[in-house]
Amino acid sequence: MENFLLQAIFFLPPFLLAISVHESAHAYVANRFGDPTAKNLGRITLNPIPHIDIFGLIAIFLVHFGWAKPVPVNPQNLKDPIKDNLWIALAGPASNLLLAIISGIVFRVLSPVLSASEAGMFILMIIQFSVILNIVLMVFNLFPIPPLDGFHILEGIVPYNTYLSLQKFRASGPMILFGLIILSSVSGLNIFSAIFSPFVKIIGGILLGEPVGW
Repeated sequence: MENFLLQAIFFLPPFLLAISVHESAHAYVANRFGDPTAKNLGRITLNPIPHIDIFGLIAIFLVHFGWAKPVPVNPQNLKDPIKDNLWIALAGPASNLLLAIISGIVFRVLSPVLSASEAGMFILMIIQFSVILNIVLMVFNLFPIPPLDGFHILEGIVPYNTYLSLQKFRASGPMILFGLIILSSVSGLNIFSAIFSPFVKIIGGILLGEPVGW
């Protein structure tokens, strides 16, 4: 029970903040481009409750990887649905990069003060995890696999004929993605770790001012 509580304290605050910022960014940009759907559902908020997907929350404890409730976008409210959706999608990963930078600054500022105590070191570990988590979420969401943001970004930059060809992958994308997550979690292949590791080491090392790994 004690280990579970420590795990919850360590994982939950950075995770809930990361998904709240990510989904709020999608909702905010969608509203700016003329689609108030998510705004009307109360999704432009740092309150994590509207963003929580219960299965994604459970998964963060089981496999240390979770997800949020997707922000709905009504393309009929957008002037240019394909191009506008590119910016709506890009807002999510961009917000995670910004949050990683802010967490890195907080870590550097508080490190001299908090590193002198055990409780302070635990807080610093949480902030450090926030940097790493947001880098991972940024990179993961840039994968060009539906329904991830990277797929919608790809849709917005390719020629229209290619865009039409990509639509055939919409139905199979979530199954492919879920299969890769399960395979990476239960096998020794570490598919995602191999992809995330260079970004965490480089970007995380710069932001935290010390070596960091994934």
